[in-house]
Amino acid sequence: MDRILKLVLPILIFLILPMSNSEDINVMQALVQFMEKLSAGNSQNDQNWGWNVSSDPCNGNVNFNGTWKGVDCMGSQNVKKIVLNKLKLTGTFDAASLCKANSLLVLSLKGNNISGFIPEGIGNCKRLSHLYFRGNRFTGDIPDTISQLRNLKRIDISNNNFSGELTVDMSRISGLLTFFAENNRLNGAIPDFDFSYLEEFNVANNNFSGPIPDVKGKFGANSFSGNPELCGKLLSKACPPSKKGSKHSSADRFLIYSGYIILAMVLLLLFVLYLFKKNKRKEDTVKVVKEEKVANVSKEPTSGSSEFKTGGNRSENRSEYSITSVEAGMTSSSLVVLPSPVGNGLKFEDLLRAPAELLGRGKHGSLYKVMLDTATILVVKRIRDWGISAADFKRRMQRIDQVKHPRVLPPVAFYCSKQEKLLVYEYQQNGSLLKLLHGSQNGQVFDWASRLNVAATIAESLGFMHEQLQEDGIAHGNLKSTNILLNKNMEPCISEYGLIVIQGQDQSFLSQSDSFKSGALGRDGAYSTFKVDIYGLGVVLLELLTGKLVQDNGFDLASWVHSVVREEWTAEVFDRALISEGASEERMVNLLQVALKCINPSPNERPSVKQISVMINTIKEDEERSITSEP
Repeated sequence: MDRILKLVLPILIFLILPMSNSEDINVMQALVQFMEKLSAGNSQNDQNWGWNVSSDPCNGNVNFNGTWKGVDCMGSQNVKKIVLNKLKLTGTFDAASLCKANSLLVLSLKGNNISGFIPEGIGNCKRLSHLYFRGNRFTGDIPDTISQLRNLKRIDISNNNFSGELTVDMSRISGLLTFFAENNRLNGAIPDFDFSYLEEFNVANNNFSGPIPDVKGKFGANSFSGNPELCGKLLSKACPPSKKGSKHSSADRFLIYSGYIILAMVLLLLFVLYLFKKNKRKEDTVKVVKEEKVANVSKEPTSGSSEFKTGGNRSENRSEYSITSVEAGMTSSSLVVLPSPVGNGLKFEDLLRAPAELLGRGKHGSLYKVMLDTATILVVKRIRDWGISAADFKRRMQRIDQVKHPRVLPPVAFYCSKQEKLLVYEYQQNGSLLKLLHGSQNGQVFDWASRLNVAATIAESLGFMHEQLQEDGIAHGNLKSTNILLNKNMEPCISEYGLIVIQGQDQSFLSQSDSFKSGALGRDGAYSTFKVDIYGLGVVLLELLTGKLVQDNGFDLASWVHSVVREEWTAEVFDRALISEGASEERMVNLLQVALKCINPSPNERPSVKQISVMINTIKEDEERSITSEP
């Protein structure tokens, strides 16, 4: 009988667990394998501290040995924290199995004897925010895939035997607060981390070389000591001048100088040919104009007669936004280029001749992607029917350019005439927040922590712009998820700030906007553009919380949220992806309350952006405290 029970009991457990267990059975099996490799050869760990598929890591069951040691699900149904400090673990690190737990936020293996290297598969732990490996016997290079963990806040790999160089991409992890790598054998240059954001940093006692990056005055010599090849003011050790090339013989120098002379002659010849062709084109243009006058034929193109083209004759190469340029007397000096590395040396002719692609067309203008060369890609916004004078437009753009914020995209250049207005921006290849929420994410994880970070960043950035431009009366005017772009580091940036001017009681813009309904104005119609921005921010917060489109076949997001909350079904509002990952319902409700304050039908009842930013940061700090307590 006992033998039969031993055979049947595991089968019964396997059949029952899918109904009772919170974590997926496949994830549990993978985590058990992770522990088996981690504790290999440890005689004190015969039971693996409860790590087996006969128990639930998130819901303890006294009949099946209780919860798993070191595992915390933080009130959710998925594993969030794994803390296995000082357990004399002597095995190896199995990243492939560990990362099957795709809700994992915190991993701490401090003070063990784990050996081997960190596999590239660590990059699959997409939500990982805290990584602690201090005090083990890890060896080998730090895998490049760690830099793909965009949610990382704290990294501690100190007191190991890591070697090799730190990838430059490591410095591109946005939001990194802690980086400890002291007492290893790492070498090469120290990446240029965002030291203005870092709170803790130490790479002492390694083999780093070269100059110390600018640490913004936040860290002292102790963070870099024990690296004999490092230099810089911080260590009171001057960096040697860059090494000059080896000495050449007289014959070598003669060949080099001869090469320079030949190159100069070739460049001079090319310049002469360029001038000849330019003059020839002018002569041809004059001839054509004379012939047209004789024939009394007028062939003035219209705004819809041409598109961006890359081939054919000169008239075909002219882009849509340049059609009226000759008639309006536009010259290269008409394009105002603002100070920026991207716009340095930019000329209007460059925009005309570059191949371009139509990205979108709306009621008030069109958007184009312009490729100047393989390294420089710009976006040109053409605006039509904007009731603002050229002088006011110029003052507006120059004022916006004076107010710099790293998360607000500044214009690179602009042009204004009676017929049209053009704005040039740097192209952001990672698309918009709308695409990240509703389109292809390319395997990117957009979890609760990331969404909360976007909300905090946008509120802080918008608050800065409002504060600086309040007296000028320049608000964004059209804040929505399509105007929140993601830079190369997947950091949210506000684009097209100040392009919409809402004048008097004119509601034509708002009636056409995806983001604003009549509630943006209030029943009495009294509003300011700054209050309209608050409404827009509230709608963006609703998108982050619900994962739903603002407008979709008659569906109105703000009205729907109000109706659901009114019926006291608040939990039904939230994105199922957030629910499934175990995001804190309390903090989601708190953010929802902030959003509802923003879309209050009465503009005067809406909070300021500064107040909103404080409220969101409070929620963010609560979230951070829930997972950042030192393991």
